[in-house]
Amino acid sequence: MKIGIHHTPGSFSERWISYCQKKHIEYKIVNAYDKNIINLLNDCDIFIWNHLQNKYKDVLFAKQLLFSLSIAGKRVFPDFNTCWHYDDKIGQKYLLEAINAPMVPSYIFYDKVEALNWLKKTNFPKVWKLSRGAGSANVRLVKNKYIAKQLIKKAFSSGFSQYNRWAAIKERYYLFYKNKRGIFWLIKGLAYFFIVTEFAKMHPKEKGYIYFQEFIPNNLFDIRVIVIGNKAFALKRLVRKNDFRASGSGNIKYNRNEIDERCIKIAFEVNKNIQAQCIAYDFIFDSIGNPLILEISYGFSVQAYDKCEGYWDSNLKWHDVSFNPQEWILENLITENS
Repeated sequence: MKIGIHHTPGSFSERWISYCQKKHIEYKIVNAYDKNIINLLNDCDIFIWNHLQNKYKDVLFAKQLLFSLSIAGKRVFPDFNTCWHYDDKIGQKYLLEAINAPMVPSYIFYDKVEALNWLKKTNFPKVWKLSRGAGSANVRLVKNKYIAKQLIKKAFSSGFSQYNRWAAIKERYYLFYKNKRGIFWLIKGLAYFFIVTEFAKMHPKEKGYIYFQEFIPNNLFDIRVIVIGNKAFALKRLVRKNDFRASGSGNIKYNRNEIDERCIKIAFEVNKNIQAQCIAYDFIFDSIGNPLILEISYGFSVQAYDKCEGYWDSNLKWHDVSFNPQEWILENLITENS
């Protein structure tokens, strides 16, 4: 058995490489962007690539490459069930509705007139989102119909850039203020206000649709549950000060007692339908305290979950041990390949 790994510093691949070295598993580093990538993987049984939503090359072809390799008989991560809906909130809406998962009500319109007619009948506030964007990027609380109408008009005319300069600067300042990042990182971000990022230059504006979600008030946190095979771990993310968003806040609680185990149960049940190798579920709670899925994603921060106190198995039994989720991903692939 031989494993092909596309290496991106700071991604899952660093731990995959360490695992292979530790376990004396044959592997080789390959460049997924190489024009001969298929031939380069001829001698590999498994190919793994933690592709990212903020790298324009990854967005262009990662899913297509991985699915093509799986059709050819290779084990891949992430596979089709795991990543087709990655950074695609519209796809996630249809998927969660189709399997009757408990989710925050969402509305998608592909026609301006239909969207404006809906506007006359609905109430506010609502949450507006672009289909793409992680860590609370491209997410906005819409407090009234006037603002919603402006968003609808823009969605069906000039459209929205996937890179919001003001939002990016605010995010960098927030992380600097919370001592999550240093001053040089903040200064570098200020330069991007005047220099268009490579991602923004290479990807067209988002237009031709408008997407809203119900705003559910009084949620001071969300619960993120990550399922990998028959194991799950979780953390609580507190919302930002004077904000409604928890994703990317950096305010995290790891204590097991902070986690509503109904979220763990739902995550396992939903993943029986989705059949993802690895998937994160973000939960908030409705007015009577029922968990609702807000978004899903196969990707997650590498270091942020190292402080988790343990994990649950699919029988909801707690295991009070440290763990490495990236190793779980690789172990599951190896077991399936044997």
